[in-house]
Amino acid sequence: MFPDPSKSIPAVKICGITQEQQARDIIALGADALGINFWPKSKRYLPLEKAGWLPRIYDSTTLVAVLVNADAQTLDTLVEERLVHILQLHGDESPDQVAALMDRGAHVIKALAVRDRDSLARIGDYPCQSILLDAYNPGLYGGTGETFPWDLAVVAREQFPDKRIILSGGLTPGNVREAVLATRPAAVDVASGVESSPGIKDLAMVRQFIQQAKAGA
Repeated sequence: MFPDPSKSIPAVKICGITQEQQARDIIALGADALGINFWPKSKRYLPLEKAGWLPRIYDSTTLVAVLVNADAQTLDTLVEERLVHILQLHGDESPDQVAALMDRGAHVIKALAVRDRDSLARIGDYPCQSILLDAYNPGLYGGTGETFPWDLAVVAREQFPDKRIILSGGLTPGNVREAVLATRPAAVDVASGVESSPGIKDLAMVRQFIQQAKAGA
C-alpha cells in the first residue's frame, strides 16, 4: 500500500492526472502512485463520468482520489466501484468521518495544511496511518504550489512515529532532493511542479522529479 512503510526510499505520487495516456507514461517512468482530482473547483478536475479509463490502469499502479468535502454519492461510487485504491481528503473532514470510511474498507490519506507547530497537533486526531502535509493558504484546499517550513515535517514525523508523513507543497525537480534529505518523508507529492499547464504533465520534468526524489533517500 502507498506509501510502503518498509521502504527507506520515499514513494512518489504524481497528482492531478487527467488523461489515460499520460497516466500510462508516468507509470512507465516509475511513479508509485497517481492522484486523480475529483474536486470540481480544481484546475485539474476530472469528472467521474470521464473517469471510465481508471479501471484499465487499476492493476498497474496505486490510484488516489483527491477529494474536498465530497458528497456521499461521490464517496459511495469511489468506494463501491473500486475506481481508486485510496481516498485523499483535503477538506474539513472530521476524524469521525475518516473513521467511518475506514470502517467501510476504504484506505484514507488525510491532508492537513500546516503553518506552525500548533497546527501539527491535529495529526494525532485522525485514525488513518497516512498524513499529507501541505502549505496553508486561506481558502485553498491544496494545490497551492507553495512550500512550508520543512522543519515542521520533521517535527511531525518525530511526534507521530506511527504515521506515514507525505510531503507536499511547492515541490519541483529542483528542490525535491533537498526536501527528502531534510525531512525523510514516507512519500512526496507533486502536481504543479511538473506541469506544462494545469492537468498536463511535462514528462521530462516528471522523470527528473522521480530521479531526484529517489536520489535524496
